[in-house]
Amino acid sequence: MSETEPRALQPIDTRPALAFFRVHALVHRAGERAQMRFWEFFVSNIRNAHTRRAYGRAIGEFLAWCERQGVASIVEVGPLHVGAYVEALTRSRSAPTAKQRLAAIRMLFDWLVTGQIVPTNPAASVRGPRHVVKVGKTPVLDPQEARLLLDGIDLTTPAGLRDRALIALMVYSFARIGAALAMKVEDVYVQNRRLWVRLHEKGGNRHNMPCHHNLEAHLHAYLNGCGLTDDSKGPLFRTIGRGTGQLTEAPLPQANAYAMIRRRALAAGIATKIGNHSFRATGITAYLKNGGTLEKAAAMANHASTRTTQLYDRRRDEMSLDEIERVVI
Repeated sequence: MSETEPRALQPIDTRPALAFFRVHALVHRAGERAQMRFWEFFVSNIRNAHTRRAYGRAIGEFLAWCERQGVASIVEVGPLHVGAYVEALTRSRSAPTAKQRLAAIRMLFDWLVTGQIVPTNPAASVRGPRHVVKVGKTPVLDPQEARLLLDGIDLTTPAGLRDRALIALMVYSFARIGAALAMKVEDVYVQNRRLWVRLHEKGGNRHNMPCHHNLEAHLHAYLNGCGLTDDSKGPLFRTIGRGTGQLTEAPLPQANAYAMIRRRALAAGIATKIGNHSFRATGITAYLKNGGTLEKAAAMANHASTRTTQLYDRRRDEMSLDEIERVVI
């Protein structure tokens, strides 16, 4: 082949991205075109790894249910099957779960319709369960508990410096755990003599935030104490090497972050079953309690609507507690 001739395109191995899922028998029976279109739905149409994983689970469970009902192929799925599945799901699972599963099914069949695999979308006419959310369910900490958690971390180890910096980032910048763990060292930078952070949000959006003075101190301590300042392209939050106690070059997985938070909360004597998202709600609630506005909180949290921010506002919880104590018997 001469240098001027174009090179043939090399096949892309999609197995790592889809290792969590397999082509169901109902798709196999619909033929090769249906199988290819099915794979394309996950590889080409869904870019977010978490959404891909959730939709893969949802669709896999639906197809398994259809097979138990005697459906031979995915092209035979009709509105009656989808409606009966959602009805059964509503009785056994929560309304948000049923709505999410229906959304996944509807989106898949839209993709199959445009690919001319099925003539119509059997989920298009199926209505999901009614569900109105006014207050979020994410467990939160009060400011004293959050301070207790941060102050109780042993800072003589790289793990301690890392854990305090990660928790402080989520509390003071309202960062999502996914955005925090996607950061590189260069995403902590100085601007106007103040430390800023660059968060990698959903949809490829980048959200820049100035650091609270406490967060600034914790990040400086982590970066300097662990010698990360010269590795600008490396991940900011990293795993700890087994047996060494030192940071590796591998980014910290979300599951490991959750396990760390549960472990730190237990050590601090915090009974609330908090998770990665709890610190986002904790920070937003503390901000609003101290005179912050809902509009500014939405901008800081990178929410498109203040209605989403309101789900993280737990000031009503304290009012309810104060009022319940008026029941003096």
